[in-house]
Amino acid sequence: MPSQKDFLKGFGSVAIHSGHEADGNNAHLTPIYASSTYVFDTADQGMRRFNGEEKGYIYSRWGNPTMTEAEQKISALESFGITKNGEPLQLKSILHSSGMAAISALLLGVLKSGDKILSHFSLYGGTQELMDKVLPQLGIETVIVDLRDLNKAEEVLKNDDRIKLLYLETPANPTIQCVDIDELTKLAKRNNLIVAVDNTFATPYLQQPFKYDVDFVFHSTTKFLNGHGTAIGGVIVGKDLEFMNGRMEKVHRLLGGNSNSFDAFLLTQGMKTLEVRMERHCNNAMQVAKFLQQNNSIAKVNYLGLTSHPDYSTANKQMKHPGAMLSFELKDGLLAGKKFIDKLQMCVRAVSLGTCDTLLSHPASMTHFGVPKEKREKYGITDGLIRMSVGIENVEDILNDLDQALK
Repeated sequence: MPSQKDFLKGFGSVAIHSGHEADGNNAHLTPIYASSTYVFDTADQGMRRFNGEEKGYIYSRWGNPTMTEAEQKISALESFGITKNGEPLQLKSILHSSGMAAISALLLGVLKSGDKILSHFSLYGGTQELMDKVLPQLGIETVIVDLRDLNKAEEVLKNDDRIKLLYLETPANPTIQCVDIDELTKLAKRNNLIVAVDNTFATPYLQQPFKYDVDFVFHSTTKFLNGHGTAIGGVIVGKDLEFMNGRMEKVHRLLGGNSNSFDAFLLTQGMKTLEVRMERHCNNAMQVAKFLQQNNSIAKVNYLGLTSHPDYSTANKQMKHPGAMLSFELKDGLLAGKKFIDKLQMCVRAVSLGTCDTLLSHPASMTHFGVPKEKREKYGITDGLIRMSVGIENVEDILNDLDQALK
C-alpha cells in the first residue's frame, strides 16, 4: 500500500490508514520501537544523517518510526481536504511529551525577549499560568483582549507593534467561548502576526484552522486524539515546512520535551476511531446541554449548540458540530459545585477531557485553582462553574446521573 494516502476520500479512512509504512517484518501495525538509539552502517552514513543528507533515525529524542506514524497521521487529519495552489496542503507535525511541552516549544520557537502575545480570556489554566508566570521572566508579555470584538483587537494591534503572535484557543477552556478564526487571522496577517490555534477541544474532525491560513495548530493529544486517557502527549503542526524542519525541530530537540514510542503507539490507535467517537460524543453533548438548560438549579449552560450561546453563529461558521465540551454554572456557587461533584455515581470526577467516559471537574478548585479569583471571575470562571467532557456512554445513563446529582 502506498505511503501517501491522498487517494482516500473519507476522514475515517485517513484516520486509520495515513502515516503507516510497511514494516520490514510484515507487522500489521507499526511496532513500539523501544530503542533509545539507532546504529549506522558506516561513519560516513552517520555523518550524512547528522547533516541531513540522508534520511534515517539517529536518537529517539529526535524521533523514531512509532512517533513518525502518529505525527504523519495528525498532519493528514489537519490537512484533510485542504488544498494550496491546487495541491494538497503539506503539513509537518512534531510530537511532544505533553501539551504543555508542545506549547512551550512553540512559543520559545517563534518569540524572543521583547515580543508580545495577543490572546483572549478563558484559556486553559496551564496556558494562562505559562503566560502569566514563566514567559514574563523571559521578557515575553501577553496582552489579553476579548477577541470576539474585532474592533478591540484591531485597536490593540494599531497601538502596539511589539505584538508578534496571535494565540487562539477555540472553543476556549472552560467557558466554551468561540472566536472567529477566519476574521482574526485576516486581521493578524494585515499586521504581520504569526497565528497559532489550540485545536484540542474541536479536533480536526470538527474544525480545521489551516483552512483559514493560520501558521500553527497545537493539540494536547492527551485528550480527544488519544481518546482513552491512556497517554500524555502534545503536538505542534505547521505549514512552513522549512521552519518546521529547521528552527522548530531544533528547538524541540534541544528542549527535550520529546514523546516516546509507547505513548505514540497508544495515540495512533486512538486516532483510528476519532470520527466514530466524535459523532457519539457530540450527539450525547447536545442532549445533555438541552437537559441541563431545563434544570432550575443551573443559572447558565455554556454550549455552542444552544442558540442562547453568544458565539453560536461563530461556531456554526467554522465547526462541523458544536462539540463534546460544555460547562454550566450552579446558582449556589462553590458549595453547590462541590456537593454536585461529590454526588456523581457513574460520571467521573477528574480533570482532563476527551476520554470515552464522561468527566466533570470544578475549575475553581481544580484546573484554574492557580489563577487568582478576581482574574478567574473576570474571565467567566465563577466558583459554581462545572466543566463537562461528555463521554460516549449511553446518553440515558449520563442524564440519569446528572439528574440525581442535581437534586
